[in-house]
Amino acid sequence: MSLLAQLKILVVDDTTTSRLLLRDALENLGFRQIHVAADGEQALKMMMTAPCHLIISDYNMPKMDGLQLLKAIRECKPLSRTPFIILTGNADRKVLEDGAKLGLNNYLTKPFTPDNLRRSLEAIVGRLH
Repeated sequence: MSLLAQLKILVVDDTTTSRLLLRDALENLGFRQIHVAADGEQALKMMMTAPCHLIISDYNMPKMDGLQLLKAIRECKPLSRTPFIILTGNADRKVLEDGAKLGLNNYLTKPFTPDNLRRSLEAIVGRLH
């Protein structure tokens, strides 16, 4: 089994279509263990019980937005070093600055392309192919 197939990724987005698009794009890149959550609260609960190796989270969500999730992950000792990519509707400088202060690893803008997703992931896990 390849390294990509072994990595567990958590996709967090309140929009079903976005979750499906991300899941398909990740599968096309070779990832096989893709978990999904509909909001930050659900994602945090999932990470506490069955941690993933990497999180891709939308910024704008109900209950707990992407930066709130990032902050909670960074404050939890066992999860604090989990790579985190935020997905935002545009390259909002404030979101990215606040994310950088919290230890954001990378970002991806919507609508994303498979190449942009690959580049964001490669910045964290290295070359994919």
